[in-house]
Amino acid sequence: MTAPAWVLSGAVVLVAAGTVLSMKVGARPLSWAELSDGLLRFSGGQADFVVRHVRLPRTLCGLIAGTCLGLAGTVAQGVTRNPLGGPDTLGVNSGAAASMIAVMTAGVGSLAGYVWFGFVGGAVAALAVYAIGGSGRDGVTPVKLALAGAAVSALLTAVTSAVVLLDRDLFARYRYWIIGSLARSDLQTVGQAVPFAAVGVLVAVVLVRRLDVVALGQDAARSLGARPGLTRGAGLVAVVVLAGTATALAGPVVFVGLVAPHAARALAGTAHRWVLPLSGLLAAGLVLLADVAGRVVIAPEEVHIGVTAALVGGPVFLHLVRTRKVAAL
Repeated sequence: MTAPAWVLSGAVVLVAAGTVLSMKVGARPLSWAELSDGLLRFSGGQADFVVRHVRLPRTLCGLIAGTCLGLAGTVAQGVTRNPLGGPDTLGVNSGAAASMIAVMTAGVGSLAGYVWFGFVGGAVAALAVYAIGGSGRDGVTPVKLALAGAAVSALLTAVTSAVVLLDRDLFARYRYWIIGSLARSDLQTVGQAVPFAAVGVLVAVVLVRRLDVVALGQDAARSLGARPGLTRGAGLVAVVVLAGTATALAGPVVFVGLVAPHAARALAGTAHRWVLPLSGLLAAGLVLLADVAGRVVIAPEEVHIGVTAALVGGPVFLHLVRTRKVAAL
């Protein structure tokens, strides 16, 4: 077995451990017998209710949202050839959140109803960031793109916060989601999210070989018969669908989509056939473990995943911005 295969196997173990902890740990600790009974022999007891209607949907949402964020970050960094690219630094998460909050105020309450607006908002935000980051003589640079993304994200977050704070009912219903949380997950939402996530994953997988070619540079890609423009367009679709789905499930969770691809490349090299699945697994594990940590750090209260993920990803992002390698790109 090659080194990347061993790393991928280790990531699978990490996700499995995160899944088990997510099912067992919380305000109501569960024994192995209670967990087994709740999953296989549901009788309507308190422990069974916690397993089937609280822990299971929360864990599934974490797995789907984390995987989508990891894949979105890998594709975003691949098509832009920008190590600072990601669904949050490109404004996709904030754009999706802002547009979904806007339609929620109009009474749309189901994921299947508002996720389409999330896709549109994420795409518009990403295009705005790219346009701003590409202005000036130097064109698009990693640092300019990161700064443009930070500015657009801050503006959209401020607008979202203003809308929610002015509507008491909306604030009461979605304050957990806006921060970034899995606390109000349910199986119906999981079922609605699966088709969207599957489409995004499929597009990302189709792009694996093209991402390796695009990484060689635009001229080299054209000489090899690739079409960089088509790859970037398809990549943007994948990023918007994946990040929009993750945002609809867990809110605008930041830095996960940025950090996971860097960790994957550090562990398995630069070939996207390894980086893409490894990023998805690492991001899923990170989301689950961050959610578990948020449940126990100030128990019985919770720290939402948007906070715990930012505490991990923020310092990594600052390190990436400061490195000479990034500045020289």
